Amino acid sequence: MTPLEKNSDAILSLKIPVAYIDVRVFAHATEDLDKVLTAARNILPPEQADTIVFKKSGLTGHHGNPIVLLEARIKDKKTTKTTLEKIASNLSMLDKEQLSNDIAQHLEKGNLYLRLDKQSLFQGDFRLSPTEAVHLRIHFKKHTLEEILEACRNFGLLP
Repeated sequence: MTPLEKNSDAILSLKIPVAYIDVRVFAHATEDLDKVLTAARNILPPEQADTIVFKKSGLTGHHGNPIVLLEARIKDKKTTKTTLEKIASNLSMLDKEQLSNDIAQHLEKGNLYLRLDKQSLFQGDFRLSPTEAVHLRIHFKKHTLEEILEACRNFGLLP
C-alpha cells in the first residue's frame, strides 16, 4: 500500500463514524431463498453487492418448519459509507421522520437497529417495517446519543 493510499484510508476512517453494519434476514420455508437474498443485497450499492458474502445457517421454526438465516457483516469503510448513503437516499421522508420520532427505540449501546421490509426491498423500494424484515445493526464508533444522531443526519437517515 502506497503512502497516498494509507493517507486516503486514514482520512476515510475519520469521516466514517460507523465500524460495521450487520445484515440479517430470515428465509422461511414458504419463501424463495434467492429472492430473500436478492432483497438483502438490494440495500448494497450495485458495484459492491456481489462482494458481500452471506453466511447461511439452518434453523427450525416452532412447528418444525425449516428456516434459513442469512447473515453478513460489512466492515469495509467505503462499502459501509455507500450502503448507508443508499439506504438514506431511498427511504421516504415519512420513514425518516418516523425514525426520528422513535429513535430511542432504535438505539442501544452504540448501535442503530433498522428493519427494512423484505418484499419492498426485493422490488427495490426501501421502507421501514416492524415485521418480515431485513434487519440491520449499524455499529457506531462513537456511542453518545448526540454523536450518533449527528452521524445519522450527516448520512441523511434523519431529517
